[in-house]
Amino acid sequence: MGEWGSSSQVMRLSESANSGLVNERVLFLVFEHVKWDIRTLCCVAAVSWKLRALAKRLLWRELCISRAPRMIAALTEGATNSRIIGGWPALAKLLFFCGGCDFESASAAVRQFRLGRPLRGHFTGESRFSKTSGRSFLARSCRGDVLYVSDPCEHAEGGGNDVVGIYRGVFRSFFKSRTRERLIARQIGFEEGVRCPYCAARVWSMTAARLIPQRTAARKLGSSGDGAVEYFVCLNGHLHGLCWLVHLSSDDGGDEEEDDDGSFCSGDEDGGDRNCINSANNGNN
Repeated sequence: MGEWGSSSQVMRLSESANSGLVNERVLFLVFEHVKWDIRTLCCVAAVSWKLRALAKRLLWRELCISRAPRMIAALTEGATNSRIIGGWPALAKLLFFCGGCDFESASAAVRQFRLGRPLRGHFTGESRFSKTSGRSFLARSCRGDVLYVSDPCEHAEGGGNDVVGIYRGVFRSFFKSRTRERLIARQIGFEEGVRCPYCAARVWSMTAARLIPQRTAARKLGSSGDGAVEYFVCLNGHLHGLCWLVHLSSDDGGDEEEDDDGSFCSGDEDGGDRNCINSANNGNN
């Protein structure tokens, strides 16, 4: 875990907070042994309010740090006490969970998509987040912002050949970002009936704000273009969006575009840009 060294972190855990039911050090070591499995943590947090409170205060943060250390180090750079906007539980959900799309009650908010049915959220098998990809989602005047965006999760629509890509992302220091500044300067209102699937905060439509660079975002997602990319950003800087995906023939599969710095997954060779996160613990950072 690098600079977040697990042994030193264990020593910093407060014994005074132990309740008899939960010993923080032991619980920390148990989750370290199972490599911070997301499903196990969800089950433990659902057992009692004490375990839920402990997970909220400590365990979700340690899961994020353990499973995506480079990305978390970048997101918390300069933050006091390594705090994260929106909270650690929301960030953990964003890392491992595709929020799906349930906009039936707010169809007017989704301007480019008319889906025949809701698309259910689910744990992702593997997620790859990249700040290089994130630059393709920023307006030219906002390119100084740091945004991590995932590869799209594919969902079949309507039983036909249409494929919807659902993707998610997170800004670093969103309160200080040029994107937020532009949204406020343009007096963009919040979307009625749409909430962030990760923290439940109110959201802005980047389509309504005209802050989506459609061509670059579509190319990075592998979308069909022609206005087929849409996304929302919440008050806490979480991004979720949709796109229509291009159908690839078997001959097209081998020419996937790499990021500027080469590698698809984080490691010593890629400078930490691509962060490959596997919810099943095989092949994680």
